[in-house]
Amino acid sequence: MHSTCTRRRVALLAALAPFAPAVLRQAAAQTPAADGSPAAVAAEPVLPATVTDVNGDEIVVEDVSRIIPLNGNIAETIFALGLGGNVVATDVSALYPEEALALPKIGYQRELSAEGILAMEPTVVIGDEGAGPPEVIDQLRTAGVTVVILPVDETVTGPPALIRAVGQALGVPEAGDELATSVETTLAEVEEMVATVESQPRVAFLYIRGQGTQLLAGTGTSADTVIAAAGGVNAGAESDAGGYFPITPEALVEAAPEVLLVMQAGLASVGGVEGLLAIPGIAQTPAGENANFVAFEDLYLLGFGPRFGDTVHDVALAFHPELEGGPRNPQWQGTDVAIPEASPAS
Repeated sequence: MHSTCTRRRVALLAALAPFAPAVLRQAAAQTPAADGSPAAVAAEPVLPATVTDVNGDEIVVEDVSRIIPLNGNIAETIFALGLGGNVVATDVSALYPEEALALPKIGYQRELSAEGILAMEPTVVIGDEGAGPPEVIDQLRTAGVTVVILPVDETVTGPPALIRAVGQALGVPEAGDELATSVETTLAEVEEMVATVESQPRVAFLYIRGQGTQLLAGTGTSADTVIAAAGGVNAGAESDAGGYFPITPEALVEAAPEVLLVMQAGLASVGGVEGLLAIPGIAQTPAGENANFVAFEDLYLLGFGPRFGDTVHDVALAFHPELEGGPRNPQWQGTDVAIPEASPAS
């Protein structure tokens, strides 16, 4: 698969060969540091470190020699901060960087078990409030493990805030601030870039996990944030329903999206483009009629981690073919690790 840039009404950045026909274009995701991703920030932890968790409690971290991140975006952040060598296990949503894939798995971030985590003898466990279930988090604390649970913020300020909090918790606050600032700089550049275009395509984000889970993103969602930051109009946000809600033919036709934005795993779960078009109502939308589909690797699109600025940049290119230049990062192939079906955070 090779990255390419087209000049169609919706910029679609690389053919997704496994799902030919060529009506689908695979948007770009990020490769390891040697291929252009943000280099890991080398830093020596200063401990003990204190960070405020989601409940407003001050958590003291004294040892970061054996770290277990509970979420993929937090694992990615730890590697980007230069502490990847201290990570002893990850959940299956940790699709990036490649080094994270080789580590033992503790399950899926929303369906964890205390036994598997404790068996890895972590000195600190760090995740966001989406990790759980809550009783597992309580079991870890009862077992004497230092647990840091951070808030989820799915606005554009969320990824820099999360990066700084992770850096603070692990004793590398300066590295965290440097990495967060780089994300903020990229977002500011994309904002200026998007301000130069006149088009505002109507975009529908579909969260799909086979036939059992097919949802449309409304307001207050991570997808809504990405679409708006990239200069699109979230067609699903016009519904009275916030969060993610079931797809119906009537809702799709009424939304009238010009672009359909999906995640790779979701596209694969319905058998590719043919399966996507078979979902009732999609073929009758402008996006379906014109085969305007954009697919990104899951963690890259909605991970809200260190690559968030690059994500918004590349989604903006996909929405606005009139913009010059190519994607920030060449296509990254992802992984064949199965991600359990789960509803996204609203």
